[in-house]
Amino acid sequence: MRDYLEFEKPVREIEEKIEKLAAANSGKASTQEEIRKLRGKLAQVEHQLYSTLTPWQRTQLARHPQRPSTLDYISELSRGFLELHGDRSFGDDRAIVGGFAKFNDRTVMIIGHQKGKTLKERMQRNFGMPNPEGYRKALRLMRLAEKFGHPILTFIDTPGAYPGIGAEERGQAEAIARNLLVMSRLKVPILSVVIGEGGSGGALALGVSDRVLMLEHSVYSVISPEGCAAILWDNPAKVPDAAMALKITAQDLMGLGVIDEIIPEPLGGAHREPKAVCDRVAKALTNQLFQLLDLPHNELLNQRDLKFRKMGAVEGLVAQA
Repeated sequence: MRDYLEFEKPVREIEEKIEKLAAANSGKASTQEEIRKLRGKLAQVEHQLYSTLTPWQRTQLARHPQRPSTLDYISELSRGFLELHGDRSFGDDRAIVGGFAKFNDRTVMIIGHQKGKTLKERMQRNFGMPNPEGYRKALRLMRLAEKFGHPILTFIDTPGAYPGIGAEERGQAEAIARNLLVMSRLKVPILSVVIGEGGSGGALALGVSDRVLMLEHSVYSVISPEGCAAILWDNPAKVPDAAMALKITAQDLMGLGVIDEIIPEPLGGAHREPKAVCDRVAKALTNQLFQLLDLPHNELLNQRDLKFRKMGAVEGLVAQA
């Protein structure tokens, strides 16, 4: 059963009318003609709606409960996935999954956030918000990939790192910072895909990569629109304004040079045609990985360093004495 977002009400109303007429199965020519007209109207409404999405509406699509998750992409893109567990220090964090797999007949390390599908699974996976042991597990797996010379693929989908007291006591900030440091110097290709929500340092801890890709309706930001609205205006009604100001969409970030490629989604979002989206992600990753595999280690690291140093640079400023 499809879940509709609030702004998708016009689509829902037309689809419900079509389903009701089709269920009647009267076989009358007038009924079939009415269905045909409704489908034509539905196509127009969908095109108008999804071609003019606001940043806040894209955020809602990025959070859609039926959107493909990291494990969905692993299942479709790879074979022989061997999940590895634990940080060898505290425990295993189910908000992050990772392990070796075959991608295009090449061994890779795949790591990603996992939010879960049902409410029970979401609670078990802490709604995709990792604790420090999750980031330390990811770091252990990345170092393991470097040891054996295998590329790393990461899938980003988290509202942010878990801000609980226990997480802070176990060194949440240090764990994230160490991931940033180590990822910047790993001597194997790293590719990241923002598949849903990329929130703050919790996302960046898997995102210091040679290539950062985003699905068309995913978002990537230093803070959520809700958090921004609370800090700046203390007003929940300002959430859409915050989403606009934050420049969180793939289109905004491509223009700012933060990401390297936008992967198109089917009309209505990735959850409408998951298999087609997985195929597009696989193609994009294949193309990007092909460009990186033969680079010498020093060139790979130099390019990665330059990529992030260029972000936020402002030209034309004159230093004052």
